[in-house]
Amino acid sequence: MARYTGPSCRLCRREKTKLFLKGSKCLSEKCPLEQKNYAPGQHGLTRRTKFSEYGVQLREKQKVKRIYGLQETQFHNYFDNAIRQKGVTGGNLIKLLEKRLDNTIFRLGFAPSRKSARQLVLHRHFTVNGQIVNIPSFSLSSGDVISVREKSKKLDAIHNSLRRTKDNVYSWLSVDKATLSGTFLNIPEREDIPLNANEQLIVELYSK
Repeated sequence: MARYTGPSCRLCRREKTKLFLKGSKCLSEKCPLEQKNYAPGQHGLTRRTKFSEYGVQLREKQKVKRIYGLQETQFHNYFDNAIRQKGVTGGNLIKLLEKRLDNTIFRLGFAPSRKSARQLVLHRHFTVNGQIVNIPSFSLSSGDVISVREKSKKLDAIHNSLRRTKDNVYSWLSVDKATLSGTFLNIPEREDIPLNANEQLIVELYSK
């Protein structure tokens, strides 16, 4: 599966907003967006900033896609699944993305970023309901228990991330730092998901 291997901070500068791709660095003075709040590249400072309707929709799609660390084909597949479900398509799309295992591990505080969570999953450091799962896109269901494997419980990356995370920040998740486990309680409602995005623009883009 193809994946982006370039500088993460370049993506934030392109969208002119923090996508929180680098964990704690995004909250520090070292964040490049603090010094260079303009698009990357030779013409970043002089590039026009007024977008057409299509341009606004495209930028919103790119922003959400990059926040969750997906490639275009993956993201479009999630959109197709969202259309087939009952309810508001845009809300369905965000809910499907939130159900991903790598995203949930990030939300639980076991990893400082979704990219880091994806790597931990690929390296088989987590189980779901007692079974090892090494697929970052694994879709969780209500009641699923995510745990750190016994042999991985001494990983500094996990403990350092947990120290910077508050307990039970999200209503649809429950975390137990003592046992290094968490529970996906239920599928969240769109208004409960802290994502600064207008998913309706994405629906309009793909509906053209």
